[in-house]
Amino acid sequence: MRFDASSIRTRLMVGAVLVFLAFMAVAGVALQRAHADGVRAAHYARLQSTVYLLLAGAELDTSGALVMPTEFAEPRLSLPGSGLYASIVNVARSETWQSASTLGFTPPFDGNVPVGEWRYDTVRAPSGTFLTAGYGVRWAGQDKTGVRLVLSVVESSAAFDRETKVFQRTLWSWLGGAGLLLLFSQTLLLRWGLAPLQRVSLEISRIESGEQSEVQGVYPTEIAALTNNLNTLIKQERVRRIRYKEALSYLAHSLKTPLAVLRSSLGQPDQLADTVAQQVSRMDHIVQHQLGRAGASGATRFAPWLALAPVVERIRDSLAKVYADKQLVFTVDCPPDLTWRMDEGNAFEMLGNLLDNASKWAARRVSVRIWRDGDALRISVQDDGPGFTDTQAVLQLHVRMDEKVPGHGVGLAVVNDLVASHEGTLTLGASAWGGAQVNIVLPAT
Repeated sequence: MRFDASSIRTRLMVGAVLVFLAFMAVAGVALQRAHADGVRAAHYARLQSTVYLLLAGAELDTSGALVMPTEFAEPRLSLPGSGLYASIVNVARSETWQSASTLGFTPPFDGNVPVGEWRYDTVRAPSGTFLTAGYGVRWAGQDKTGVRLVLSVVESSAAFDRETKVFQRTLWSWLGGAGLLLLFSQTLLLRWGLAPLQRVSLEISRIESGEQSEVQGVYPTEIAALTNNLNTLIKQERVRRIRYKEALSYLAHSLKTPLAVLRSSLGQPDQLADTVAQQVSRMDHIVQHQLGRAGASGATRFAPWLALAPVVERIRDSLAKVYADKQLVFTVDCPPDLTWRMDEGNAFEMLGNLLDNASKWAARRVSVRIWRDGDALRISVQDDGPGFTDTQAVLQLHVRMDEKVPGHGVGLAVVNDLVASHEGTLTLGASAWGGAQVNIVLPAT
């Protein structure tokens, strides 16, 4: 497996290995120390038992001298160099007894232990390392004050070291084996857990090469939103390309008639200037409409939330100045906190054309209401003008209700294209004042 420092798998593996090694090291050292403490305590307990064995065999004669048996239940005390050594100091007589195992050897006995106190220690001496246990006792004799005895038992740490080393070797062998097994299992789990990301990467490569049109696999919840949004982006980009192609096709088709008129007018020089001006104006509006249609971004899940009330209010203020001679009364009903995912340019284009058309035809009143209805956005624009005579033809390009009213028959057609690009619906009807009413419903993206 190739490791890449920028890959998620490498980062997870390196992080997991470092955490695992740190945990194993801490756990291993803790277990090793706990075992060593337990073994050391067991050895001290055996040394304490040996001290009790010495107490059981010790006697004082009538002169207060210490008398010890020749043999003990612990055979190592009688075997020279056995590793277990004992000593009793009669402090009153400065008398010291040592076990036969000390023959030819000088163990590090502690001859100064207070009465009633146990003393355990690990002593390093030139002859090696030893575990020691000492106990001070006041032995009752003929003297009412008693005789102070100091009992000391010393054991070579060779057995302790051997036992701890065996445990240490076994511990780290098992921990190492378990660690390798866990790392192998963790590698398989990471491969299994990251497999969906690898599949997504492969699907994206196929999309780039044209082998498929969108992400088709079923993925875990954590990345399902990513794949859904990716498909949405692909779909929007595809729709945008189609819209540009259609706009170019419509543009080429729409310009044929004006160009033919211009070509035919070449044989009529007296009418050429008027014909050119008329057809150039017509071609200009055709180009504007088709470019606006192609550039409409449409519904997008990733557009920022746009507050609609300020947009409507700015359009209202502008139209109030444009149509100041009509002294129109504008009624705006839009919650100040109402927001919607929409490009700001599309919002101005859509609402601006609707209100501009209403203002052109209105006698005195224009109203706009915008509200949220469940997951949909509803827009209703009304006026008190003459209303629609044909609710279908008016949505076509360059169709105007009255040639006396200024305009080029583009406004409602542009609005209709924008609504369609947002997958919404536009319906025309009569207002409560007897004029025109335009209703728009935009679904949530």
